Amino acid sequence: MNTERINEANAKASGKISTETINKHVDTLANQYAKTMKLDGFRKGKVPVSIVKNRYKDNLNEESRQRSINEFYSNAIKELGLNEKDVIGQPLILKFDENDTGIDIELKIGITPKFDVDNAISHMPKFKLESIEDKQVEERLEQLAKNRAPVVPTDEKVLKEGFIANIDFEGFLDNKPFDGGKAEHYDLTIGSKQFIPGFEESLVGMNVGDEKTINVTFPDDYQSTNLAGKAVQFKVKLHAIKKKDEVKIDDSFAKAILGDNDENNLDKLKEQIKKDLEIESKTKLYNEKLKEEALENLAKAFTFDLPDNILEQEMNVLFNNEVSMMTKEQLEELKNDQEKGKELREAQRPKAQTSVRVTFIVDKLAKQEKINVDDNEVFQTLYYESMMSGQNPQDVIEHYRKNNLLPAVKMAIIEDRVITYLLDKSNGVI
Repeated sequence: MNTERINEANAKASGKISTETINKHVDTLANQYAKTMKLDGFRKGKVPVSIVKNRYKDNLNEESRQRSINEFYSNAIKELGLNEKDVIGQPLILKFDENDTGIDIELKIGITPKFDVDNAISHMPKFKLESIEDKQVEERLEQLAKNRAPVVPTDEKVLKEGFIANIDFEGFLDNKPFDGGKAEHYDLTIGSKQFIPGFEESLVGMNVGDEKTINVTFPDDYQSTNLAGKAVQFKVKLHAIKKKDEVKIDDSFAKAILGDNDENNLDKLKEQIKKDLEIESKTKLYNEKLKEEALENLAKAFTFDLPDNILEQEMNVLFNNEVSMMTKEQLEELKNDQEKGKELREAQRPKAQTSVRVTFIVDKLAKQEKINVDDNEVFQTLYYESMMSGQNPQDVIEHYRKNNLLPAVKMAIIEDRVITYLLDKSNGVI
């Protein structure tokens, strides 16, 4: 075996796995199976090894080859002076030639990069938090009162913007009802944009007692793939028109929100609203502007070698994302031009390098600052997002689990918390 360190994050190992080594693994596996196998005509554990070898030849050869490769890989790591915890991901197989004497093999091994992030805060963008004005507090207070106002009947006969429609509805795709598309006596505020575009607008002008069929199209990015981008029909019946009643904004209103004790009053509620608005303003600034800039700054500030196996994996993800957004014509063109496909994949390299570098930096910062995210928080995030988009949370979580997307969600949450922590600390918030 020959081994060499290419750089701090990559190494190569090349050599031959002999036929003798592979055959030894075949013998070992066959003996193990013979001791536990049940086969008609033989007692358990008494099946002759020769029969096992003959009947399960292909499986034994495949498993023995894999064991031989794993053994070669393990020996390469030791020869390079590395520990199992030093390596990352699966090795890239650069060469795998089977012949009469065995397998000529060459692997590229990814090594977790070592680097320092002690001065990460100094690379955060400069910013100033917005001051919250009294007018903003009053507007939020009025909205809060409106949201908590009880729904009351009206004498309105024709539905208008701003009123509440009490409706029955049922959705149909290709003339068949679809799951989650039906409700009875549902209160929908017209103008709230709670439903998909076009639904609420189509109800305006209906009279109490009217029935109507509405044609709408689900957004292309709708989470239920069976409905995304699909034209559907909703059969709707308007039972009644309601409205929100007036609510008096005073100390009693404040106690209803903050809790019924002597310390809580309208001034206390306004203080709490101001704090909430400050947090919202800061979060918006971080998410819409500063977070991306902060990540770019970190990627430029900390340069280190990247494991090629992880980089190639990220390039595949980005390439597949590009392909998934192509039209049928573009996909056909790509299918008939392999060079174009290679060029498109290679074009993802700079973005992949930044993404992988940032992931390593964020992971190191999270460990250094003891920022953790458990599985329950991941599920809660998916649950909340699915509820907000009108999807079935269990279906969404199962989709992420089946497609091994849960680690990516966890990393996104960690990334958000790390950057928020750095921005807060750089601005003296903590």
